[in-house]
Amino acid sequence: MLAQIPVTSCITSAAVFASPAKDLPPRVGKHALRVLVVDDEPLVRWAIAETLSLEGYEVDEAGDADSTIHALCTAASLPDIVLLDLRLPDCGDLTLLERVRLLAPAAVVILMTAYGTAAVREHARSLGAALVLDKPFDVDGLEGLISRLRRRQ
Repeated sequence: MLAQIPVTSCITSAAVFASPAKDLPPRVGKHALRVLVVDDEPLVRWAIAETLSLEGYEVDEAGDADSTIHALCTAASLPDIVLLDLRLPDCGDLTLLERVRLLAPAAVVILMTAYGTAAVREHARSLGAALVLDKPFDVDGLEGLISRLRRRQ
């Protein structure tokens, strides 16, 4: 079950921060591009966060849909990139992707899944996912993948 935080109340405040940072390389320090990593597996979250942190990204983490909504509604600045697991303990469909797109419309969203059927891929893309990434994947290639996606937008 997704958090009962009213999405509409978050959308107004989220729009203030929704300025795209397209075609910008990661910056080191407090001005780095922000990434939100959403995955219920702590080791997966850690591996992704550690890899991207070393590349200069500012990384926040969430382990379920509820904490994702909370992170987006309370963020001082919205993420530029969201790496979003499809199946979480409190949301096993694309509902969270829809909410993320509403709350962080300028973010590049990469859906991560081990259940990437053609129907899931098509629906995710129609909801605004930039890419559906099959699990497992090599975290060492994430930075290059993110850079390519950001250049395309």
